[in-house]
Amino acid sequence: MRLMYAKCAAIDVHKKTVVACPRQTGKDGVVNSKVKTFGTTTPELLEMLDWLTEWEVTTVAIESTAEYWKPVFNLLEGQFEVILVNAKHVKQVPGRKTDVKDTEWLAELLSYGLLKASYIPAKPQRDLRDLTRHRVKLVQERARIVNRLQKVLEHANIKLASVATDIMGVSGRQMLAALVGGETDAAVMADLAKGRMRNKIEVLEKALTGVVRPHHRFMLAQHLAHIDFLDEQIERVSGQIEEHIDKMSQPPEDSDPATSDESGESPCTLSWVQSVDLLDSVPGVNKRAAEIVLAEMGIEMRQFATANHLTAWAGLAPGNNQSGSKRRKAKTREGNRTLRQIMVQIAWSAVRKKGSYAQALYRRLVGRRGKKRAIVAVVRTLLESFWYMLTRGEPYKELGGDYFDKRRKDVKVNVLTKQLEKLGYAVQLEPVKLQPELA
Repeated sequence: MRLMYAKCAAIDVHKKTVVACPRQTGKDGVVNSKVKTFGTTTPELLEMLDWLTEWEVTTVAIESTAEYWKPVFNLLEGQFEVILVNAKHVKQVPGRKTDVKDTEWLAELLSYGLLKASYIPAKPQRDLRDLTRHRVKLVQERARIVNRLQKVLEHANIKLASVATDIMGVSGRQMLAALVGGETDAAVMADLAKGRMRNKIEVLEKALTGVVRPHHRFMLAQHLAHIDFLDEQIERVSGQIEEHIDKMSQPPEDSDPATSDESGESPCTLSWVQSVDLLDSVPGVNKRAAEIVLAEMGIEMRQFATANHLTAWAGLAPGNNQSGSKRRKAKTREGNRTLRQIMVQIAWSAVRKKGSYAQALYRRLVGRRGKKRAIVAVVRTLLESFWYMLTRGEPYKELGGDYFDKRRKDVKVNVLTKQLEKLGYAVQLEPVKLQPELA
């Protein structure tokens, strides 16, 4: 087997300790290695770094263990070539499981180049990931508090959610404020409705008539204050995300626009702001969704050789389960959960747009594959489109809801003709000259 790294090291990471194993292979093939355990505090990790430097290590492999690998990576980044590997890909032989053997096995695999590195974005993108993921958690927490508020309203016999689509809208919020303030007259609270809600005043009076006790008012006040706090936090985080993206869009001082990548092709010149605007033009994608997608996969698609590599990394590629000539059902593989979740939300929004390709694809598959499999197919198609858009710097091209009918026009015509003939009609087809915008 060909030796790839003559001087390398492997680190098995835990919460309180890390086990390091440097490995040197001489020209005569003699292997020299040693295993040593260190703590995970910064001074102890710096001591490990100095020890690896004494061994003249050039490449280090780390197992991705929860969040515990990040402190180690922070100190090793920039000092060595760091390879983060999935622990599932480097399992030792069963029955020989110890930290020392795991580290030695990892170092041996690394020396022969048998480890596949995980995608680790640059620090600015990692910071953007933290911000977008934090905002997602805040939005989810806000939704939970709104549900708790609705639960209190049900306990008080207030059926506001049965009339108002959004109880936290302008009208609903004013009614809740009046309710918390001690208002008991349902007609007065219903009169606070705005816009189209004024057409439902009679129904609102019935919905706002309940059995509201001081306990209910106290709980509603607590939930509303919590929602206001979360709204403020979400706005602050969103503002920080915009500032961070603007900062990332500024070219570095030492950048040369005439440079090209290793393949000889000119890299995509899209900035982060331009990339957000580009994805924002896709059906089902808004600015926040575009920010989350780009924070997870980046704007440079060099780390994904093809669009299929990107979908597999996101956990949207079908699994393999084949034995001989039999192919069994297999679930999609594990991948980036955050990207997968936001892409599913984008797909559900896209299929609701009338006359869109996403809607046509979903309707074409949902009948025989089911809703979940159909939406995953839409998700994969959209993610592949993102890869091509960012790679080529081109906007999204809407194929239209009649794309599949046009692709197999003759088959569609024959099917419809036979259906009419079965109903007792004689069908004679004549071509019609379409207008240019309909052609």
